[in-house]
Amino acid sequence: MQIKKTLDRIPGGMVIVPLFLGILINTLAPNALRIGGFTEGLFVNSVVPLFGFFFVCVGAEINLKTAKGALAKGTTMLVSKWVIGAAFGIIGYSLAGSNGLFLGLAPLAIIAAMTNSNGSMYLAITSQFGKADDRAAIGILSLNDGPFLTMLALALFGGMGLGGGLFSIIDFVAVLVPLLLGIVLGNLDSDMKEFLTKGADAVIPFIVFALGMGINFTAIIQGGLAGIALGVLTVVLTGTTISMIFKKVGWNPIVGVAEGAVAGNAIATPAAIAAVNASFAPQVEIATVQIAAAVVTSGILLPIYVSFLAKKYAKQHTPRQQENQEFGLADTV
Repeated sequence: MQIKKTLDRIPGGMVIVPLFLGILINTLAPNALRIGGFTEGLFVNSVVPLFGFFFVCVGAEINLKTAKGALAKGTTMLVSKWVIGAAFGIIGYSLAGSNGLFLGLAPLAIIAAMTNSNGSMYLAITSQFGKADDRAAIGILSLNDGPFLTMLALALFGGMGLGGGLFSIIDFVAVLVPLLLGIVLGNLDSDMKEFLTKGADAVIPFIVFALGMGINFTAIIQGGLAGIALGVLTVVLTGTTISMIFKKVGWNPIVGVAEGAVAGNAIATPAAIAAVNASFAPQVEIATVQIAAAVVTSGILLPIYVSFLAKKYAKQHTPRQQENQEFGLADTV
């Protein structure tokens, strides 16, 4: 059986499928895996410890010796995504109704989805349209994997007294320690970096399955359509904004738009947030399914959007072959 190849054909499949399998089991037979021992420990109660290990693995991927061009581009994309997601998130918290939702969206889902990006899709797009330093920027962009930037936004909001003290600085530091451990180990020893980075992909399906074991299908009905809108908004708003910034400074605009998709690992962010600060627990279900819908939506929409923009820019620069080559668009004409 080609299980992994089948999952790889589905946008975010390695995350979406285990998540919905967990939701299905929890809805139809909630006590099937709640039998104690290692079974319940792994499949139901593992989110917090596995996320700690995930942060170590993600930290090991971050290369502090990144080239100047990759550092500039990666930082530009990282900061732009974060500012857009954080701004919309605080608007959401400020204008949320009595049910805690803003236009049907959980503010936590807005921040988690819009500040995150799909690294695999970014690399696939930049492999076709980008240059070496575009692809190397993934080392900086690794910082938006998982809950890191969401927690940073919530910590800042809490420090400023916004949103009712959403997240304390200590909460943020407690998450930062495993990440820093990974950064240190990965940069001191290349063998440790190779060893640890393999763990990040392997652990995510187990995290999201355990997360699914805390969700009922009723939450999907409540959050599905809003989640689709979140996916569209993430692609169009963050992708277009970064693309325009890249074009303005003379970089390849297609590389900028490649940051527009939401990665599957963002699905587990609400649970990670709630594990550190229990006040977020009521938002976990609906935020999770909205992010899941955004992952699938953005995964389908972004390649279509990239194709459209690539043809647009190629036509604009057709008379000037040198600029086509600079933007990496010559093959698209």
